[in-house]
Amino acid sequence: CAAPHEARERAVFLYILLSFHWLTELRSHLRFIPGDITLGGLFPIHARGPHGLPCGELKKEKGIHRMEAMLYALDQINSDPEVLPNITLGARILDTCSRDTYALEQSLTFVQALIQKDTSDIRCSNGEPPIIRKPERVVGVIGASASSVSIMVANILRLFEIPQVSYASTAPELSDNNRYDFFSRVVPPDSYQAQTMLDIVKALGWNYVSTLASEGNYGESGVDAFMQISREAGGVCIAQSVKIPREPTDGEFDKIIRRLMETSNARGVIIFANEDDIRCVLEAAKRANLTGHFLFVGSDSWGAKSSPITELEDVAEGAVTILQKRASIDGFDQYFMSRSLENNRRNIWFAEFWEDDFRCKLTRPGIKLDPDKKKCTGEERIGRDSSYEQEGKVQFVIDAVYAVAHALHSMHQDLCPGSSGVCGNMDPVEGRSLLNYIRSVNFNGSAGTSVLFNENGDAPGRYDIFQFQMTNHSHPGYRVIGQWTNNLRLNLDEMQWSGGDRSVPESICSFPCRPGERKKMVKGVPCCWHCELCDGYQYQLDEFTCETCPSDMRPVPNRTACRPTPIIKLEWNSPWALVPASLAMLGILATSAVVITFIRFNDTPIVRASGRELSYVLLTGIFLIYLITFLMIAEPGVVVCAFRRLLLGLGMAITYSAMLTKTNRIYRIFEQGKRSVTPPKFISPTSQLAITFILISVQVLGVFVWFAVIPPHTTIDYEELRPPNPDLARGILKCDMSDLIDLLLPICHLSVTCTVYAVKSRGVPETFNEAKPIGFTMYTTCIVWLAFVPIFFGTAQSTEKMFIQTGTLTVSMSLSASVSLGMLYMPKVYVIIFHPEQNVQKRKRSFKVSTQLYCVTC
Repeated sequence: CAAPHEARERAVFLYILLSFHWLTELRSHLRFIPGDITLGGLFPIHARGPHGLPCGELKKEKGIHRMEAMLYALDQINSDPEVLPNITLGARILDTCSRDTYALEQSLTFVQALIQKDTSDIRCSNGEPPIIRKPERVVGVIGASASSVSIMVANILRLFEIPQVSYASTAPELSDNNRYDFFSRVVPPDSYQAQTMLDIVKALGWNYVSTLASEGNYGESGVDAFMQISREAGGVCIAQSVKIPREPTDGEFDKIIRRLMETSNARGVIIFANEDDIRCVLEAAKRANLTGHFLFVGSDSWGAKSSPITELEDVAEGAVTILQKRASIDGFDQYFMSRSLENNRRNIWFAEFWEDDFRCKLTRPGIKLDPDKKKCTGEERIGRDSSYEQEGKVQFVIDAVYAVAHALHSMHQDLCPGSSGVCGNMDPVEGRSLLNYIRSVNFNGSAGTSVLFNENGDAPGRYDIFQFQMTNHSHPGYRVIGQWTNNLRLNLDEMQWSGGDRSVPESICSFPCRPGERKKMVKGVPCCWHCELCDGYQYQLDEFTCETCPSDMRPVPNRTACRPTPIIKLEWNSPWALVPASLAMLGILATSAVVITFIRFNDTPIVRASGRELSYVLLTGIFLIYLITFLMIAEPGVVVCAFRRLLLGLGMAITYSAMLTKTNRIYRIFEQGKRSVTPPKFISPTSQLAITFILISVQVLGVFVWFAVIPPHTTIDYEELRPPNPDLARGILKCDMSDLIDLLLPICHLSVTCTVYAVKSRGVPETFNEAKPIGFTMYTTCIVWLAFVPIFFGTAQSTEKMFIQTGTLTVSMSLSASVSLGMLYMPKVYVIIFHPEQNVQKRKRSFKVSTQLYCVTC
């Protein structure tokens, strides 16, 4: 392709341009160890320098320890007859100074042997062409440490097909096999780390966290991986995603803390940051008096290090951190602690390490010794006269060197069978072929765990999970609480939080809704919601939905389900039943007394004058009106409902039909008497009874038609008593009498017509005027029923509607019956019982009408 060719030309141009500029400077930042096959090494021997300088102070652990681990691995391989026998591995080791741009310049030395330099126009002072020693060819590179450095270097090495194996770079983008096809690593990518952190967050029951990242490939790619995985998995939302600048200004970390507090419910903070930034964040939290508020979940850059949390233990308490599963290599400890100025001259930076580690100064020719510093004797010993702890990535540096060595060993066996040393097929070593061998290795590493790579050159994820705990304030420390190898194993019982609390603190956007409340989600934030009560007759169907209970049910008190609505009926011991029943019983007794009296004195003038036949019919109607009260109170059933239909209208139909017939008879007699002496038709008792029964039969016929169309049955009315408060809802057991009003309309016509005739008959002679008592009866009855209407319909919204309406109806019927009984018959009974002397036949009247009326009534 044209692109790699053009890139190679740019690299050549860059090399020619810079070679003379930094060749002399490079000597102080490069160490070459000869061998049959040369490996490159990239280590952060020094920290990033201040402004204007490429390098800063020495990094003892991340720099010297790791570099010595490579030298240790080379010694082990070169002395091992089973790996690359008769072949010596050499090294060209560079200091990256923890800066990606500087590392890019340094890594150009790895490709010097692959660049054809045109020296035809270069001559020495004597005119002879220069003799330029061909540099050692680097077949593979171990490193780098920081992901940003590895990315920068990988872009150069892939152009020259030089395989690269990193021992510490974990940026997820390095897994892109299209862009970084010659890059491999013995540590898992941050995508595994992000998955581990997400699994921890879910195991702790958190769903609302913030992220904090140092600017750069490591921090930003780590947070991006966490956010992407959390979006795909669901269940975790990001409240804030904050980036720490490379060069933070004064007060920058205080601003970061204030921003995190904008979503104070998100106490969990996922942090991908370097040690310095972690420490600054903890200091800012302490200044803001937020000790114990934030719950940090730190990446492997925090791991189990003490430097970020020194004197900030109270703020860091409860922090959960992860670290690649690792082991301390005992052989390296013995090797490193035996290093001295005499036996380690191959490490050009070891003298600087010696001065820093023992806090002394070596004497150099021409340099005056600082009187404030002690002189190094050379007799100091690491681990005895200075503190020593193996750096965490030593294991991975050794595994990276061994991965390349095993790949070279397999290549040698395939390309040089039976040959001792490097054969022609491996001179030079073809980079792409070596890459394939590297990707195929599978061996037990220095810690006993398998070393292998997937198709993208990534190692499998294996993490230890730590928590910083303060069992007492004098002995804080990290404690292993779990592991992650493709899945999480976390011991929640061993976790301890701020103040020694064992219960897991919360980091959630919204607290769970109470039973009976549904979640109303906040748009765009699936972990946040508002809780809304399922009101009225609704219950909680699921966490997002309220549904209305069926008509025959109401919600339980916590509104999580529906329960049957209680069914009520009028009980006999209720005041609404006792009062109407008492009135009806008195009415029945009174009616019975009148009937007995009339039967006893059936042939006396008063009984005969009142119209015995119609009186007995009318009294029967009054009796039935009283009787219906007990049917209205009785528990509804098919029989009760049938009798209610029949008797409710029948009693009034009989009563008002008889009264209408009486008033009509009286009115016609006296109207006819004004015109002639001929009596009107149909005034005989038989005719009167016939008219009455005809009127009654209309009502009875209507009832039986109703029976045929809608047979009597009971129903439970749940709508009648369904107030806003569902606790007061009741189902009412009652008879289905929905057409009752239509059935009572004829009775209304009867009563109105009877009233009209009573008014018309008010002028008849007083001696024979029975129309006036009937008139008073009808007037009073109208008043009773007019009072009944607003009471009956005005209680429609009452919770005791059924009781009030039933009681009002029965009392009104009893009152109307009592009015009829009292107005028409009590005076006659009074005379019959207490004044029998008046119950005698009077003399015949002389005038015509009196005679006619008397004869007719007799």
